[in-house]
Parts: sequence; structure tokens; C-alpha cells
Amino acid sequence: MQIPSAILTLVLGMALVLGGLWIGQTINLLPIDASINAPIYDELFKVLFTIGTILFVGITGLLIFSLIRFRRRSDQIGDGVAIEGNLPLEIFWTAVPAIVVLFVGLYSYDIYDRMGGMVPLAHDHMGGMQEERIWGGISSGSVGSEMVPDVLPIEVTAMQFAFLFHYPDGDITAGELHVPADRPITLRMESKDVIHAFWVPEFRLKQDIIPGQPTQLSFTATRPGRYPIVCAELCGPYHGGMRSTVVVDEADEWQTWFSSNAKPTPTTDATVANT
Repeated sequence: MQIPSAILTLVLGMALVLGGLWIGQTINLLPIDASINAPIYDELFKVLFTIGTILFVGITGLLIFSLIRFRRRSDQIGDGVAIEGNLPLEIFWTAVPAIVVLFVGLYSYDIYDRMGGMVPLAHDHMGGMQEERIWGGISSGSVGSEMVPDVLPIEVTAMQFAFLFHYPDGDITAGELHVPADRPITLRMESKDVIHAFWVPEFRLKQDIIPGQPTQLSFTATRPGRYPIVCAELCGPYHGGMRSTVVVDEADEWQTWFSSNAKPTPTTDATVANT
């Protein structure tokens, strides 16, 4: 008994889709996730990985099948049969890619917007008034009846070939980025020479740093540890060595680091002198 080709095609198609879904949801090729943005990005990656797996396995399998099934026999000396004009097949292979591309485009836009990518020159979820208060020297507490988020502001300077991190509250300048876990961080970044890119793979965040155009990046780290900071924009002959580290500490450990490195304020010095 011969299985009808339509039923066989349907069964193989279902097996291909289910297999692609299993691979896309089971196999993880990404580094560890260490920020609140990472799971959002990972959703998109799993969808793209699933679609890519289905297309790769399906096209490769069809190609191998065609090479074997329709290979030239030793007794064949003429040309093959000219077949053309299969309208349903042409509609199918035009409609399916169009639907896939449209879905991926809309879903990618939604993920990009949820991560704050539609804010010009920034990945930021804060309003302008909150930003002014934060960078005006108030990082937590309340103003009037409005609560200001406990956001830690950090200034990032990129140059050939290093990143420098400045903490305005404690007047700390460091070659490593130290942040507390589970606290919102806002980086205000500027370049002193050429275009650089601030990239932390474990945070799933990447932001260009453009000369003359201060950019901003907001994130919240969730997993204590040490993670590489990589310049992802070709910035000169030693671009490959432009790396640093972001150190994510528990809140009390970060406070200890901050207190031990912060410079005394003028008010503190005056009080000591009077004493």
C-alpha cells in the first residue's frame, strides 16, 4: 500500500515543525543571562532559532532528497521533462516566506521597543524630568509628593582604547564598572575620539558611543558576577584589546566598595577641620 504524497508531505511537515520547536526551545546557545533585559531578548532569539532550524532542516532535506530521487540514471541520455506552470506551488513558496518575514519584523520591533530601543540615541525607560533629577545630583528619595527612582547614575568615557567609569556621587573614577544587583543603572556615555560600542553579552545590551552625541543606556543587573565589556565597533588598530569588566555585587558588597573608594566631600573636610 502506497501512502499518498499529500499525507506524507503533511506528516513530514508536522514532524519538521515540532522538531524545530523542540530544538529552538531546548538548545541554548547564548551566554548566561544577567540583566532584566536578557529574558526579553532571549524570547526573540528562540523564535529566530526555531524558524532558522525549520528552514535549514527542511531545505537541506529537500535538496538531499531531490539529488537522490531525481539523479540521472546511467541509461538516461536525453534531457529531463520540462515542467512549469505550477501556480499553487508558486503561491505557496511566495506566501510562506512573506508571512515569516512579516511576523519576524513585527515581533522584532516589539522586542526592540520593549527594551527601550526606540528612544533616540538611548536605551532608556525613564522620563526626561526624572533624568534631570538624577543627573542633577538626586539619585533617590522624594521631591515634593513625587518619588524619584533609586537609580545609580554613572558616566562612561570611551577612548582609544579603554573605557573609564565615573561615579558623580562619590567622585570615583575606575577602569572597571561596579554596579549593585537589582538596582537600576543609568550610563551616560560619550566618546573622546571615534565611534565605540559598549557591549555586555550577558546583559544582551549594546549601545554605540558617538563623538559629540552623548548617549544613554539603562539596565538592571540581576546576577552577581564578573562579565566582560567589549567594544563592538571597529575603532582602530588595537580595537580587539578594548575590553573591560562589569562587576555585579550584592547591595552590601557594592556599598562597601563604594564607601572605600569615594572621596570625602568638602562638607566632611570642613567639619573635621572645625573639630
